[in-house]
Parts: sequence; structure tokens; C-alpha cells
Amino acid sequence: MKTKQLLLALALGLVSSLSVNASEIVAATLILEAGGEYSTGSMEAVNEVIRNRAAKRKLTTRQVCLQRKQFSCWNSGKIDQLLAKAKRHPRFSEALAIVNGASTNYTGGADHYHADYCNPYWASSMKKTCVIGKHIFYK
Repeated sequence: MKTKQLLLALALGLVSSLSVNASEIVAATLILEAGGEYSTGSMEAVNEVIRNRAAKRKLTTRQVCLQRKQFSCWNSGKIDQLLAKAKRHPRFSEALAIVNGASTNYTGGADHYHADYCNPYWASSMKKTCVIGKHIFYK
């Protein structure tokens, strides 16, 4: 998140602290996006998308996760509440281990994905790399 956006979120009371580290934000994204998926590689695949976008866009993983309308789990802007919810999830420590662990490549370099029940405008212009659980991955 850019400094200006983060300061606005602070002013609106959507986030209370700048001290939340990137690993926790990324792990929360994995939980909120794929924590209910139990297919092999489901959370790892979301982590790959975050890492790939960060490298491609020259942003931090935290910035990628909190960019406006990039991950639907954060769209409400209630970062503190969502982070607290994710931390209570029984798989949060697994998500942290994925974030802090070695890189994987379940998605073949994907930097986008969506749930199988929707059809975003951008999907037809990208190459589908794989399907894991209920998510379709693209690059």
C-alpha cells in the first residue's frame, strides 16, 4: 500500500498500525483467499501469485496484497479486523510457514487467478496455467 493510501486508512480507522509485518499480511491473504481450500498447493499457489506480482510490479508483497481491488478479501478496507480474523483461523501458522518458506511453482508462473464461479473481464486475454481446487490461475 502506498504511504498516502495507508495514511488515509489510518485516518479513517480502517487500520490502526503501520507495524503489521508483510508476512502477516501475506499469510492473512492466503487464509482469506484460500484457507478453506484443502487441495494440494492451494495456499502456496496464492502465495506464488503474490510473489510473482511483487516481482513484476516492483512492489513489496505487502503492497501487492493491499493494492486496491487486487484481492477481494481486502476490499472492505477493514485491515485490522480481517487480519484478526485470519490470525484466529486454524491454518494461520501453516500460511505463515508458506510465506516464510521456500518458493514453490504449482502455478507455472501465474500472476493472476480467480474463483471458478466467476468470469473476470481480463481472463480471456491471459494464458491459463492450471486449476487448483476452486481457483483458476493465469499469466
